[in-house]
Amino acid sequence: MTRIVVIGAGPAGLAAAASASQAGADVVIVDEGERVGGQFWRHHPTFTDPRLQHQLGRFADLESALQQVRVLSSASVWRVEAGTPLRVHALVGPVDAAQRQGETLEADAVVLATGAHDRVLPVPGWTLPGVTSAGAVQALAKRDGIALGTRTVVAGAGPFLLPVAQSVAILGGEVAEVVEAASVSTLLGGWGRRPWELTAAAGKAGELGSYLGTLITHRTPYRLGSAVTRIHGTSGVEAVTVQRIDRDWRPVAGTERTVECDAVALGHGFTPRLEAAIQFGCEITSDRFVRVDGQQLTSIPGVHAAGEITGIGGADAALAEGTIAGFAAAGVPEADLRYREPLKARRRMRAFAERLKTHGIRSGWTAWLDDDTIVCRCESTTRATILEYAEASMRGMRLATRAGLGPCQGRTCGRSVEDIIGAPTGIDRRPVLSSVRIGELAAHRSPAAPHPVDGS
Repeated sequence: MTRIVVIGAGPAGLAAAASASQAGADVVIVDEGERVGGQFWRHHPTFTDPRLQHQLGRFADLESALQQVRVLSSASVWRVEAGTPLRVHALVGPVDAAQRQGETLEADAVVLATGAHDRVLPVPGWTLPGVTSAGAVQALAKRDGIALGTRTVVAGAGPFLLPVAQSVAILGGEVAEVVEAASVSTLLGGWGRRPWELTAAAGKAGELGSYLGTLITHRTPYRLGSAVTRIHGTSGVEAVTVQRIDRDWRPVAGTERTVECDAVALGHGFTPRLEAAIQFGCEITSDRFVRVDGQQLTSIPGVHAAGEITGIGGADAALAEGTIAGFAAAGVPEADLRYREPLKARRRMRAFAERLKTHGIRSGWTAWLDDDTIVCRCESTTRATILEYAEASMRGMRLATRAGLGPCQGRTCGRSVEDIIGAPTGIDRRPVLSSVRIGELAAHRSPAAPHPVDGS
């Protein structure tokens, strides 16, 4: 029986586990969350509001398909190894637990479904209490039914701002404004180009209608071609400056407005979580995604990848890719008819995913930073410090500024540092999966190598 380890229990991971199990494989899911579902289906066991959760029927179907699947929740993968067999090393238990149990899983195939995290661009004042990522606001809403503040500004770029604003409104909070960086002409040029390609993703139109309906009902302003360029307050958020930006996202002088609020949700797209793929040695594309073939196979034998780490495309794309990856990892032949529907869904969602690039970050955003704006939050590194050592070697710059050397290992600041310097640094390409205590590392025992048959 084929042994498969799936890393990640979001839409892609659950779909991969379900299809692999259906194909007769022995499947283990490893996920750092307390419950399966990932960010998309994040929920509290006693709080599941259908207005905040999408495709709950699909989630229930996937859960029921996991009857023969072993699930390791609250499990942090800290090391992966290519070879025969593939190995996944995990520590099972809450991250802050005194004694986590180490476990090494050997597999014939691994499916990487590690997803993505929010990308948030630094803004003067973004370290004030009351400022958080759009994803964190959504997580609070879905898991606990809590709104971040009483009056929130939702700002950044991309369609994800809309469900975040809707969640705040559903929970009784006021959304002062939704501030979208893309202009009207940019949106028309991106989403309006070859519109017939989007007819196959008609379900997204229903979601969009729901979000816009919420904005209209609550009379929430939706500002296009604008950005929050400063956040004001002393002990917490008190207001923001909203400013028009040009096509390159440079602030337009004289267009500043002050909007009073006590909370800010920032989201400028998503960054794939590549650490496991990098540690395996998978090929990464120039735009920072895992390269895969038609069966979601990476450049490393036996290692497949699905979901946002292969390209930001949303839950439907992740579900399709995960299903394909699960079948392929289990050894299902390409000609098998079970591939037909997920392959069609993957083709259908690629047109949608391509349109998301309309909201891509432009280089001019760095013009709204002050010299003393903190860029690396872990090490409190400012823009001025980064620019001071911009001409040094990449290693020298990191050692001098400490940018990317904190607990997040550049996941939050890496790409922003590159934008400020204007050159690639590789800060966010470190293969560090999770923190490990020295005692946990000392207790780790790799599987013993088999003895040679001749006894030598």
